[in-house]
Amino acid sequence: MWLSDKWKDYELIDCSAGERLERWGSHILVRPDPQAIWDTERRDPRWKKYDARYVRSSSGGGHWEKNSLPASWSISYGALRFNVKPMNFKHTGVFPEQAANWDYAAARIRSAGRPVSVLNLFAYTGAASVAALAAGASVCHVDAAKGMVAWARENAAASGVADKPVRWITDDCAKFIAREIRRGRRYDAIIMDPPSYGRGPTGEVWKLEDDLFAFVKLCAQVLSDDPLFVIINSYTTGLSPSVLTYISQTVFARRFGGASRSEELGLPVTASSLALPCGCTCRWERIEK
Repeated sequence: MWLSDKWKDYELIDCSAGERLERWGSHILVRPDPQAIWDTERRDPRWKKYDARYVRSSSGGGHWEKNSLPASWSISYGALRFNVKPMNFKHTGVFPEQAANWDYAAARIRSAGRPVSVLNLFAYTGAASVAALAAGASVCHVDAAKGMVAWARENAAASGVADKPVRWITDDCAKFIAREIRRGRRYDAIIMDPPSYGRGPTGEVWKLEDDLFAFVKLCAQVLSDDPLFVIINSYTTGLSPSVLTYISQTVFARRFGGASRSEELGLPVTASSLALPCGCTCRWERIEK
């Protein structure tokens, strides 16, 4: 498991009976988490003294119960700064477990010894884009949701990297890749965080199990002749890390060499000193000669 254990402004205090107790800066949130199937004793008083709790509805969706919470606030991860905004479907705009990938990507970019171009697909609110920019890469950030791209711009500005070489693209990722192939544009690294299920701007349906392999093969065509790495994230329940390794080895290692490794991402839990699994990631990288 790759642990994101360097946070100061985020803490997973406890998790039990399908919920997380979290600290986001100075604010305490309770949010659903289906991985926390254990029903352990909730000793921390903040389980009852939260600033907001997301409550699921029996008919689908849910809502926030807010006691005292601003519309948005900022948290830091090292030199990076992100705007947090409680949204529908329990989200906050930041997936803290992804910090392990931000660190990995930044280290690879800094050690490359050459200019690095990064393509961030299904890029959401741009945490990975900001991390890559801060490490010195040029970035192309692509997401189908206009609001998410605007939020990513806010995070870039908050982190002091808005003036770095970045392209902000609102588009269906597969259609964008197809155009980049025709244009002959290439990238040294790709980060992708595809949803389990989704729709593009004009109603295109995406289902991870059906579409991921073809999409990854398409992405291989926009890698440069000397690529650094590819990161594939998955939050689809039941899709094991080994599936991502198989796809990555089949597509990237056969064409470029190198090796793939997949692990669960995890967050340390303060109350138990254990780790909560939070999806999985595959990293393919070119082996330096």
